[in-house]
Amino acid sequence: MKTENKELLEPPEVFGIVEENLYRCNGSLTLQQTEFLAPLQIKTLLLLSMENISVPLRKFVETNKINTIHLGIKNWQPDLGWKPVSEELIKEATEIILDRSYSPILLVCSSGIKETSLVVGCLRKLQNWNFNSTIFEYRRYSTNKARYAVELFIELFDTDLVSIPLNTPDWFIRDF
Repeated sequence: MKTENKELLEPPEVFGIVEENLYRCNGSLTLQQTEFLAPLQIKTLLLLSMENISVPLRKFVETNKINTIHLGIKNWQPDLGWKPVSEELIKEATEIILDRSYSPILLVCSSGIKETSLVVGCLRKLQNWNFNSTIFEYRRYSTNKARYAVELFIELFDTDLVSIPLNTPDWFIRDF
């Protein structure tokens, strides 16, 4: 019996499906990892950290004409006190995520954990998830890099800051 030697696709580190047409991963991807992303037909890359993306990911974005929104540079503030990121970054990222016209979206930060987990955690709060479930998801992705300040930020995030667009994805249940 002859077997074909096909190269397996390699998912990016910290890759996950957040919701339908909403994905997360780190920004330091290899060529093989970008091939894993191709079938997802990403329309928008939402870059949440200050750092630039890897060369293979940049080529993937250019080749596939993916809209890149670099919120990390725009919303970076040198002294946030105890806060890991600015509320403005979370607010803008969440509003983009909730605008169906940007989907499918890939959330990216340098580690795939810090800013991405904050955005997802605050999105879960906006979705009225149980706080323990939100923190469990955060810790599952963060593993030994989980930080109390991130959990506190999620808990204290004011969801009223977020302007919910009219054209939300089907998975987002609006509370009127």
